[in-house]
Amino acid sequence: MTTLLRVDASIRVDGSVSRALADSAEAAWKAEHPDGIVVRRDLGRHPLPGDAWPALINAEFGFPPIPDASHGDVAAARALAAELSQEIRDADAVLLAIPLYNYGISQHVKTWMDLLLSDRELLAGEILRDKPVIFTLARGGGYSPGTPKEGWDHATPYLERIFGEVLNMNIRKAVAELTLAPVTPGMETLIDASKVSEEEAHAEAEKHATVVARDLTSAAA
Repeated sequence: MTTLLRVDASIRVDGSVSRALADSAEAAWKAEHPDGIVVRRDLGRHPLPGDAWPALINAEFGFPPIPDASHGDVAAARALAAELSQEIRDADAVLLAIPLYNYGISQHVKTWMDLLLSDRELLAGEILRDKPVIFTLARGGGYSPGTPKEGWDHATPYLERIFGEVLNMNIRKAVAELTLAPVTPGMETLIDASKVSEEEAHAEAEKHATVVARDLTSAAA
């Protein structure tokens, strides 16, 4: 039996493009693995405590506490970090649904990643080597080559660096751009392009999930 870890980051539920793309990927994965398990971690609806990582790192490295700062519970922080690490270790594949916020990843995604990276065994780069991870990414504007905001997407390169080069996972991406065109004054001329981008991203998400699921089946055979 296979396990898919799905991590959602959008603070929206209804109308979230990154969640919708992940839904397409999950449906395709389930079509290949109907008896598989989906473990869900919704960072958008249930953010991790922001003081967990500072509490953990201060304890691990023996840093003196910052005067007058609030400090998280160290035991709780250690338990949470261990839980997050175990989730990604146990998964056969990972699905990350992450929107672009203010040209980067949001604080609650960074908290999750920081807690994961507190695991020195994961940092060594072998535990998750070659494990498939699918990114379903949503960007409100246009950041492709040749656009005025080319290079302003600081989320995707960071995610690729951490999951691809630090953790050595096998990355696949489905990306929808211009997602704010239908609701943003001044972007009316880009609505058609946004629809095309979203349709193509759904197709990519489904394709990636199908390939990953079939590869897992072949590996288990």
